[in-house]
Amino acid sequence: MEIFKRNSKIAFFYVLAILKWIAVSAVVGAVGGLVGVAFHVSVEKVTELRTENSWIVFLLPLGGLVIAGLYKLFKMEKLGTDNVIESIRTDKSVPFLLAPLIFVSTVITHLFGGSAGREGAALQLGGSIGAQVGRLLKFDEKDMHLATLCGMSAVFSALFGTPLTAALFALEVISVGIVYYSGIIPCLTSSLVAFWIATLFKVPPVRFTLEKIPETSFGSFWRIVLLSALCAVLSIAFCLLMHFSHKGAAKLFKNTFLRAFVGGAAVVVLTLIFGHDYNGAGMNIIEKAISGEAEPFAFLLKMLFTAMTIGFGFKGGEIVPTFFIGSTFGCVIGSLLGLDPGFAAALGLVALFCGAVNCPIASVFLSIELFGAGGIVYFAIACAVSFALSGYFGLYSSQKIVYSKTRAEFINIKTAQEFK
Repeated sequence: MEIFKRNSKIAFFYVLAILKWIAVSAVVGAVGGLVGVAFHVSVEKVTELRTENSWIVFLLPLGGLVIAGLYKLFKMEKLGTDNVIESIRTDKSVPFLLAPLIFVSTVITHLFGGSAGREGAALQLGGSIGAQVGRLLKFDEKDMHLATLCGMSAVFSALFGTPLTAALFALEVISVGIVYYSGIIPCLTSSLVAFWIATLFKVPPVRFTLEKIPETSFGSFWRIVLLSALCAVLSIAFCLLMHFSHKGAAKLFKNTFLRAFVGGAAVVVLTLIFGHDYNGAGMNIIEKAISGEAEPFAFLLKMLFTAMTIGFGFKGGEIVPTFFIGSTFGCVIGSLLGLDPGFAAALGLVALFCGAVNCPIASVFLSIELFGAGGIVYFAIACAVSFALSGYFGLYSSQKIVYSKTRAEFINIKTAQEFK
């Protein structure tokens, strides 16, 4: 009888905990979904405006000055996605002002043609929203971490239309080798609620159609392994480029206003030389690559444009540029290896994403949500190879490699961006 009572109390505790987090994460998901919709619409509108008026790119240096001024005004020059990631492992809080700042500054970056994505804003917006809900509910430190993860999942899901990837990415990206299983129900709930809200407002999810998936054969296998290995090497190069652009720009131009102005001017010059394909997110170029068309050096130019944009103080994210780089690289190299260029572009997109963020499980789910489950075996191979060969590098310097990629060993180090 005593055992029954004790087990009943335990079961009641678990039920209450689940109901609590379903309610909290639904609220976070609803708020995150609405903010994500507003952000998506804002970025789309300014992108249309820039496309119709190509001269706007000449104002990019002035946009950089505005962004630098906003961050200096609110004393948040050094805050970004890394601070949101670090807040999950420490008692540091995410300032609420980070949300409107990253919203406005990312819209400015896209309006004037900076090369950036949206997920940096998604993670910062979501993390700030989740943390604010946690403060209102007077959560303790541990529950605050889960609330922050819920917010990250919600806005990511609303922007990309990939609810499963968004939930798993938030759980996986903080500490490589550890998945925060306590956040599965909260993150999945907030992600699905945000996705549902985005569909209500007719925000189209990111989806691509693959014309051809290769048949299972040894020839396809070794080609995919080789392409994935090359994507791992390219992911290291991109992470190092982003790291050194941040460090180099800060060392050369200690004044944040001068730094942003020079970076904006450099992007303007690059645009005059190479055209407008590399401004903004470049989703149209990603679509072309997956249909089998890509310029030979498009991936290198996108890397350069992105480094000059984000490294010099403009705001946005690196993941959509990673999609651009991976898809164009995969399209070009895959065709040389004898793979269908459209399928190779999709493979490159997922493999480079995996190598850059060190999230193999989320990457496999990303392939399913973007391209369907038809080539899941090939995408899983690509993620495994890219994850293993990308070493201890990553886009986020606050990300920790908790367990070794080569053996069952606890190492607990930050990504190699921090190595000196």
